[in-house]
Amino acid sequence: MEGAENRAVLCFATQGDAHGDAERIRALLDALNPDSFPFDRSRKLRSAVGLIKAARRLRPGLIVMEGTGLAGGIAVLAIDALWGIPFVFSSGDAVAPYLRLRMRGAGILGSVYERVLCRRCAGYVGWTPYLVGRALTLGARRAMTAPGWAQRRPSEGAREQIRRDLGIPQDALLVGLIGSLNWRGSVGYAYGAELVRAMRTLRRQDLVVCIVGDGSGLERLRQLAGDDLGRRVLLPGRVAPAQVIDYLLAMDVAGLPQSVDQVGSFRYSIKLSEYLAAGLPVITGQIPAAYDLDEGFFWRLPGQAPWSSEYVAALAALLEHLTPAEVSRRREALLARRGDPFDRPTQQRHMKDFIGEILSGNRARG
Repeated sequence: MEGAENRAVLCFATQGDAHGDAERIRALLDALNPDSFPFDRSRKLRSAVGLIKAARRLRPGLIVMEGTGLAGGIAVLAIDALWGIPFVFSSGDAVAPYLRLRMRGAGILGSVYERVLCRRCAGYVGWTPYLVGRALTLGARRAMTAPGWAQRRPSEGAREQIRRDLGIPQDALLVGLIGSLNWRGSVGYAYGAELVRAMRTLRRQDLVVCIVGDGSGLERLRQLAGDDLGRRVLLPGRVAPAQVIDYLLAMDVAGLPQSVDQVGSFRYSIKLSEYLAAGLPVITGQIPAAYDLDEGFFWRLPGQAPWSSEYVAALAALLEHLTPAEVSRRREALLARRGDPFDRPTQQRHMKDFIGEILSGNRARG
């Protein structure tokens, strides 16, 4: 645990101390020099007990939780009840709808849990303004938005090198995405499946699809690719985090598959900031972000979800006729955009003010 003398704020991430979420929350709180609790997702119960013990020992003015994992959430609720130590939590998903996709009973319990967290928290930090509005509706007293930022810078000559490594002609159009390729058997889908299915219907040979990531869906995507695997469909698997931006620079267009429902519609997706930092125009569905953030660099496809036949057909039609000139026009619009919601220093400044004012209010009431 970091410096016990700086006890105003204690933070942790329910996904684990080595996860990018932990890096995110520490960076957001950097100006407040927080203590950081090493939550271990593989030992949730032990970590929850350890967090309670750490709070009793350190008596921070505030606990900040990144994520909504049950073990961490129960721990901060218990700490609040036992010693009156308030908490703020941050999330990138609507909890109940997310759980409901997996199991109806879990969705009902998740709804209760989400409402209790919102009503008991001293503040909420949403990854999107839509999640902020949801949290306020569910009872959060105050809230702010912090959508994240691109973490790393590219290597010199990354575009040319990655294309050479993958065997992609420099003049070919490369459409791709990066993410966790988890197979959802109920709908027959993993990230990127819509790109593979669309590609299998195309006549053109000068467009290549590249889906970077690993998970239970990788082998399924290989099967879907058929004899296009290794030619028009590339599945390089997982790459090191430092290489993510390099692979993005090798692409011309990014896919952002999101469902138009209470899961996908609330998200920006963790990758959107990286896509925009790499200068990639984005193909997605008719989600709120694709309207609210668009300054001429989104394509919005119809269909309720990326696994729907309507979405795949519209994607195939777009890719069949996509030209380098159209990609260039949308890329220029992206580079000329007026606003940047993913600016890291701005989010850090807002977080400092938000947490500082919560702490000041707590001291005033005390």
